[in-house]
Amino acid sequence: MRRDIFTAEHEMFRDQVRRFVETEIEPKVAQWNRNGMSDRESWRKMGAAGFLGANAPAEYGGGGVDFIYDAIVMEEMSRVRAHGLMMSLHSDICMPYITSFGNEAQKRRYLPGTISGEIILAIAMTEPGTGSDLAAVQTTARRDGDNYVLNGSKTFISNGQIADLVIVVCKTDPKANPPHKGVSLMLVDATSPGFVRGRKLDKLGLRGQDTSELFFEDCRVPVANLLGQEGQGFKMLMQNLQQERLCVGVASIASCRRTVEDTVAYCKQRRAFGQPIAEFQNTQFKLAEMMTEVEVGQAFVDRLLVAHVRHDEIVAEVSMAKWWTTDLQKKISSQCLQLHGGYGFMMEYPVATDYADAAVQSIYAGTNEIMKVIIARSMGLDSRK
Repeated sequence: MRRDIFTAEHEMFRDQVRRFVETEIEPKVAQWNRNGMSDRESWRKMGAAGFLGANAPAEYGGGGVDFIYDAIVMEEMSRVRAHGLMMSLHSDICMPYITSFGNEAQKRRYLPGTISGEIILAIAMTEPGTGSDLAAVQTTARRDGDNYVLNGSKTFISNGQIADLVIVVCKTDPKANPPHKGVSLMLVDATSPGFVRGRKLDKLGLRGQDTSELFFEDCRVPVANLLGQEGQGFKMLMQNLQQERLCVGVASIASCRRTVEDTVAYCKQRRAFGQPIAEFQNTQFKLAEMMTEVEVGQAFVDRLLVAHVRHDEIVAEVSMAKWWTTDLQKKISSQCLQLHGGYGFMMEYPVATDYADAAVQSIYAGTNEIMKVIIARSMGLDSRK
C-alpha cells in the first residue's frame, strides 16, 4: 500500500540511501556479526553521504531536513539487518541531546564530528541495579573546582566500545528529594582520565552491535561538559524519550516487513508433499495474518511520524507503538521461523537472526511493561504523582 507521508524528495532520498546501503553496508553485516562490532570507516562513509544527522541543523553540517528523512535511513538499514551500525542511536537518540540542550560551545565542538562520523555517540543510562527507574541511578558527579568527578558503573551500553563521546546520566545531588531532581547529564569524552571501558557483552541477538560495561573511577570531566544545568537531566531524558521510542517502532515494523517478505519467498520455493508449502492453506492463513498486522502497524507508525514532525506531544501514543510493534516483531519472527521448519533454526537462514534480534526489542528504550504504565497514566488510571 502506498505510504502517503513521503514527498517526491523523500523518495529520491530513499533511492540514494538504498543504493548506498546495498553497496557499502550490506556486504559488511556478516563480518560485523562475527566481530561483534561495526567498523569506523563505515561510520565515516555514512557521514560523508549525509546519512548521519540528516535532521541536525545545517549550520553544524547536518541536513536540516525533517525527521522523516532519518526514519527512511532507519528503515533501509533495518531492511538489510544492519543492526551493527547503530545509526538511529547515534543520530536520532544521542545527537538530539546536544542539538536541543547543548550550549553553543558544545554544539560547535561536537556536532560537526558526530555528523561526519568522526565522533561516535553513546548514552549511558542503565546501571547494574537500575534499569527503567532512571531517577534511582547511583553514578555520582561531585563538583571539584572546574571539574566534576564521576564515580559509578553502567551496563548494557550500546556503542560502548566504539563510542568517542558518551552522554552519562548521573546524580549531581544524591540527596535530592524527589530523587529525579538530582539527575544531570554529562558529556564524557572517552579519553577522560578515569573513564574505563569494561567487557564487551556477549548477547543473544544484535550480534554486530557492541554492548558494553562502562566504569567511572574518579573520572574528571570539565564543568563545561555539563549538558544544560544541574538537576535538569531527568526532564531532558523524558523530553527525548518520545523520539527514542518512535525510532524503535520505525525499525521494528521495517524488520517485521522484511521477515515476512523473506518468508513468503521461502514458502514459494520450499516443497513438501509434492507442492510448494505456500499452497497449503495453513501457510497462506499465517502469512495473510502477518502481512495484515504489518500494514496495520505501519499505518500507526506513519501517523506518529507525521505528528512528531508536527511537534505534537505523543508520549502515550509512541509508548503504544513501541510495545505493540516490538511484541509484533517477536511474534512474527517466531511464526516465520516455524514456517521455515528445521531450516529456520539454522543461522545461515536470516529468519534465525531475526528471531534472536527481536528478543531485546521489548526490553530496551523502556520495557514494554513500562510503556503500559505510561499509557495507563495518560488514561487517568493512576493518580499517583
